[in-house]
Parts: sequence; C-alpha cells; structure tokens
Amino acid sequence: MTSPRRSICFVGADNYPVLNPDFRDHYIGGESVQQTLLARAFVGLGYDVSMVVTDLGQPDDEVIDGITVYKTFRPGAGIPVFRFIHPRFSSLWKALKKADADIYYQSCASVATGFVAWFCRKHDRKLVFRVAHDTDLMPGRQLIPYWRDMKIFEYGLRRADLIINQSRRQQDLLRENYHLEGPELNMVVQLPEPDEARSRDIDVLWVNNLRPFKRPDLVLELAGKLPGLRIVMIGGTCHGHEDLFEDIRRRAERIPNLEFKGHVPYQDVNAFYARSRVLINTSDSEGFPNSFLQAWVRGTPVFSFFDPDGIIARERLGCAPGGTDQMVAEIQALIHDPVRLAGLSSHVARFALDHYSPKAVALRYHEFIQQLFRDASRS
Repeated sequence: MTSPRRSICFVGADNYPVLNPDFRDHYIGGESVQQTLLARAFVGLGYDVSMVVTDLGQPDDEVIDGITVYKTFRPGAGIPVFRFIHPRFSSLWKALKKADADIYYQSCASVATGFVAWFCRKHDRKLVFRVAHDTDLMPGRQLIPYWRDMKIFEYGLRRADLIINQSRRQQDLLRENYHLEGPELNMVVQLPEPDEARSRDIDVLWVNNLRPFKRPDLVLELAGKLPGLRIVMIGGTCHGHEDLFEDIRRRAERIPNLEFKGHVPYQDVNAFYARSRVLINTSDSEGFPNSFLQAWVRGTPVFSFFDPDGIIARERLGCAPGGTDQMVAEIQALIHDPVRLAGLSSHVARFALDHYSPKAVALRYHEFIQQLFRDASRS
C-alpha cells in the first residue's frame, strides 16, 4: 500500500524575496534561504507545498516553482499594541487555514512558533519546528524583544510534534533547558550553477548581516593585519543597528585593501563565494551559517572563530582559530601555498555535495514525518 500524498506548509515571513528574485532587494536572512531550498526539495519529493509569507505587494495564492504562496500582513501595518492581534495574528491564522496542510514547518524562535502550534492543536495538524540559532534554546537570550512573545514561543516549542536541531550542541540545549528531545539534521545548500565564475580574485570574503554579535569590527582589525590581501566585506543593515552599519562602512573606507559592498542580494552573493579563496566568520555565536555551506560547495574553505560541533576542525573544512592573530597566520599560510589551497578546495566541495544536497536532506525530513503519522495512527 502506497503512502498518501502529504502536504506541507512553510511559515516564514521573510521567505518571499528568496522565492521571487524580483524582490531581491528586500531583507533575506539565512533561515529564509533554508526554508525556500527545503520547500523546493519537498516539491521534488511529490508533496503539495505551500508557504506563508509577509505581504510585499505580491498577489495572493501565487504559485512559484510549484509552491503556493499565501500572504499575511504588510510590514508596519496596524496600530501599535493592537496590531499584535490584527492584522498580525488574524492574517497569519487566515493564511494557515487557506494552506490547509498536513504539516506546518516553522523555524526561528518567535511569537509565530506559538501561533502556529495553537493552530495545529486546534485543527489536528502536525508542527515541525527547526532550531535556527543556539540562542533559540537559551531562556532569556532568545532574539525576542518582549516577555509576552517569549512565553508564546515557549508554548509553541513545547507543543511541536517534531523539533529539528542543527547540531549536537542544540540537542543538548533543548534537553537541558526545556527537557525535550529532537533529532539533528543537516541544513540544505543551494547547488552551484554551471556557469558560475571560478576565477579566485578575492583573497578573503566576509558575508553577514551587520549585527553586534556578528563582530564586523574584527574584519577591520583583520584587514589591517593582512595588508597584502584583497578583502571583501558584504552585509546589509538590520533594524535597530543602523548606527553600527554606518560606523563600519565609514571605517572600512579608510582601509585600502578592504572593499565594503554593503547589502548584496542573496541571488548575487554566490558569485562572491566562487571568486574567493577563503571565507571568514567572526561571530561570537551562530546556529549553522548558510554562508559556510555556500562557500564549501564552491570549494571555498571557512576560517571561523565559531565552529559548530567542531565540524570545521574535525572534517578539515578550513580552520577554527583561537583568535585574530592565529586567523591571520593561518590565512597567510594557506593563501601562499597554492597546492595546499587547491587540495583543500576540492575536499570541502566534495564534503558539501555529499552531506548537504537538498534531496538528501529532504528525504531525511520525510522519514521523520512519516514516522510522526505512523505513531499517530497507533495511538
């Protein structure tokens, strides 16, 4: 007997600019990329796939790449305080109902987690929550501004039917702080286009949204210690951190070997990974950055102070230095050894293709989803 055709709805407010390149100048975060790549992979597995996103002026019930897109509220719409209920909660509920999916997939700690969990409980649907950042599972450190919203998130987390983690560290945090269990699954990487540039004319690349914990200031310090190398810095501003963006931009202009690009649309960033010899990450903490995958699959090793589950060191995917001086020394040693660099480049590309292809990861999700429904049929 064949399994019934399932439907899945991805709930991600910022997903639309990834799905529709015509909106590429809007904000795109790493989780939006992950949801959209995974949604496309589920289409390939034969699921009916839908997506709930913010209203950016696009038509409702639009179909892109086999994904039906339902919109909610416009950014900034509604009267402060009251807009929590309308249009935010009311439009989200309406879109979830229109999607009418068997499974709802939501990621990033937010008030939406609780809203979607409530909807799933009321309508007997399954909720899959994916942890996006280590702080999602650290009470009091979640990137959620209000106590009320944090409690709504925790309500949803405790009622998710399946919680997916990016790393063993996140599994440990989930167990220690919430007494919950969830499997670890790999992220998805967008595979390179056949015509992507392969000329490595950038020595060191940094890609991130400019927020304090991403430590963009350390890029300026590293550039000063690597005067003979061409360094490119890509990153847009985030709400509430506009002053940081302007400060970094002004200071970067005074460093001759550092080129500050500012915001570059997601669809255009991959060309920079393909042109770079090394990607660096200076963050204090992360989940599992999309930038690592985008770099590796294009043969670009990663040098990062943050090494999720020690994967960089364990699998020889770059370097996890203990400080800026060690990072400088390791970058110089690798870039001035072209034979070693070429070998490392081939190794990281093979590793990414073997472990993070969209179809392979989606099949693992499918296995867990099938188990959810088998368990429900026995209860």
